[in-house]
Amino acid sequence: MSDTLELSTRLRDLDDAALIALCVEREIKPGGIKDFFDLAEAVLDKASVQTQLSRLDRGTLAAIAVIGDRPMSVQQVMDALADLTPHASAPSSVTIAGRLEHASELLLLHSDGGGTAGTAGTAGTGDTLQPYRAVAEQLRSWPAFGLPGLADLAASAPAALEPVPSVDGRFVDRVASERAFAATSEITELLSELEREPARELARGGVALPDSKRLANAMSVDLASVARLLAIAGDSGLAAREAGTWLITDAGGAWLLESSGGRWRELARGWLERLPRDIRSLLGERSHALWGEGFRAFLEWLYPAGGEWIHDRIARHTEAAEVLGITANQAPSHPGALLLSDGPDAAAAAMTALFPLEVEQVYLQHDLSVVAPGPLTPRVDNRLRALADVESRALASSYRVSTSSLNRALAAGETAESVREFLAEISLTGIPQPLDYLVTEAARRYGLLRVGSLDGSGEFRALSYLRSDDDSLVTTVLVDQNLSSLGFARDGERLVSRFATDTVFWSLSDARYPVAAEDADGRIVSLQRRRHAKPSAAAASDPLRDLVERLRLGSAADPDEPEDAWMARQIDTAIRARAALTVRVTMPNGSEVAYQLEPTSIAGGRLRGKDRRSAIERTLPMSSVTGIAPPE
Repeated sequence: MSDTLELSTRLRDLDDAALIALCVEREIKPGGIKDFFDLAEAVLDKASVQTQLSRLDRGTLAAIAVIGDRPMSVQQVMDALADLTPHASAPSSVTIAGRLEHASELLLLHSDGGGTAGTAGTAGTGDTLQPYRAVAEQLRSWPAFGLPGLADLAASAPAALEPVPSVDGRFVDRVASERAFAATSEITELLSELEREPARELARGGVALPDSKRLANAMSVDLASVARLLAIAGDSGLAAREAGTWLITDAGGAWLLESSGGRWRELARGWLERLPRDIRSLLGERSHALWGEGFRAFLEWLYPAGGEWIHDRIARHTEAAEVLGITANQAPSHPGALLLSDGPDAAAAAMTALFPLEVEQVYLQHDLSVVAPGPLTPRVDNRLRALADVESRALASSYRVSTSSLNRALAAGETAESVREFLAEISLTGIPQPLDYLVTEAARRYGLLRVGSLDGSGEFRALSYLRSDDDSLVTTVLVDQNLSSLGFARDGERLVSRFATDTVFWSLSDARYPVAAEDADGRIVSLQRRRHAKPSAAAASDPLRDLVERLRLGSAADPDEPEDAWMARQIDTAIRARAALTVRVTMPNGSEVAYQLEPTSIAGGRLRGKDRRSAIERTLPMSSVTGIAPPE
C-alpha cells in the first residue's frame, strides 16, 4: 500500500483538534489542499519532512534512522541502538517508546497495528514501526549535506555542564532580585499606562512609535525594552491585543492589586507555562548550571539539524528569564531553579525574601510632591495613583498632586474629605498647607463644567453636550485649539459634540478643566477610565479550521456519494503508486469476498486490476465494492 494512501486514511481518522494541531506542528499551508490525499502529500513533501526532522533531538532521530526500511518493535530498536554504541549506557525502553510515540504523532512513522491499540494515529504497545519512505530517504541523504548519519546520531552525549559555584550563587541571587524587582515595577507602570490609554499595534507588527515612546517614558526604559516587557505582560495574560490595540486585561487589573512578590509570581508563571515541553525539560535538567556558551554547544549537538531555529526558539525564553531574574548573567538564580523544579509558588517565596520590604507611609512635601521611602503596598500605591501622577518609580518612588490629578480622583468618586482622610493616614509629615488648599480649591471648582449624553438625533447628530453656569468658561473650551478635534458646536447656551460622553470628559479632564459627568437628572456620576481587553474569542476565519471543515465536507457531506468518492480516490492513488489493496466485494448470493488486487484502471463504473493470489486480471463493478483496506 502506498504511503500516500495509508497516510490519507490515517489523517481521515484523526479528530478535528488533532488535525489542526498536526497542521500547526508540521506548518502545513492550507492553500491548494482539497482533500486528505492532498494533505497526505503535503505531509510527505520533502521540504516538510526535512523541516520536521531538523526539529527533532538526536535521540529521536537515531531511533527513526536505525529502523530504516524494515519494521521494528521498540525492543528491536533498543537492541539495534545498543549494537551501535556497545560501551554507552542505552536509553530505557520507556524513553525509546516515548521517542517513537512522538515521531508517530508527527506522522513520521507508521505502525502495522499488530499490538495493543494506541491513541488515534499513533503506535500501540507491541506494534512494529517503520518510517514513511520519504522520511527514511531524507535521513539517508543527510551525510551528503554534512549532517550526521546513523552512527553519529547514536553517539554519546557530551560532558555535563559546569555547575554554578556556591560563592557565585549569592551574587547571582542579588543581581536576579534587583532585575526581578525592576521588571515588576516596569510592568506595573506599563499596565497603569495601558489602562489610562491603550497602545496601537501596527499592521506589520510592533507598537506605533508615539505609543512606544509614551510607554517607554512611563516605565523609564529605552524604546528597545518596550516590546520585550509588553511581550512578557502578554505571555502572562496581563495585557492583550484587541482590534489592533494593546489593552490591559481583567487579570492585569487584579495583578496590580497584588504585592510585589505576588506580581513576580504571576510573571514567572506566565514564563514557565509558555516554555515548550522540550525546552522546559532541557532547562530543568540544567537548573543549576550556566546557560551560556556551554549550553548553546550542547543544543547544537542535541539538535544536529536545528541550526538557527533552536537558538531562536530558546533565545526568547532565556532573554525573558534574564529580565525576570530567573537567571542573572546566564546563571540560574535560586528562585529560578525552584521555578523549574518546584513551580511558581516556591519560587515566589524565595524571590519575595530577596525583595525590599513594602511600606505604607510617605512624606508629603510643600511643593505638592509625595515621596515614598520604599516600595508601597498595592493598597496605598493604587489609591495614591488615583489622586496623584507618578514622577519616578524605584525603591523610593515619587508622585505629584495637581489640579488635574485631583479632578481625576473626584471624577472617580473621591471627595475632599476622603482625600484628606487618606493623605492623613499615610503621611509621616501631616498635610502641608499648599496641598490642603489645592484639595479645597479643586473640590470647589469641580463640576463647573458638566458633560452629559445625547441620543445622536437633532440638527448636530450629537452624542454628548457640555454646559456650565459660567458662559466664559464654555467659550474658553470652544476656542481651545487643543480640543478642536472634539468638534464642538454651539447649541444655545451649551456645546455639543459627536463624540461619546467619556471621550469628551477625559479630553477635558486631561486638559485640566474642572469637568464632571452628569446623568439625565443633572446628578454628578463617577466615571472610571478603564477599558479592559475582553477574553479573545475564536477568530471568525481560522484558515486551519476552514481547511478541516473543507476536508470533512469533501469526504462526508453526503451519506452515500462521499464514501464512493473516497474509495475512488483511494483506488486512483493505488493505481498511480502501483500499490496493492484489499478490495471487499458483495457477491450476488449476498456473501462478501476479499480480493488482493493491484488496481490498473477504473472507468465506466468498473474496477480492473491484477489479482495477486490467482495471478489473473479481474474486472469488478464498483457498485458491488463495499470497502477498501491495506493488503492482508
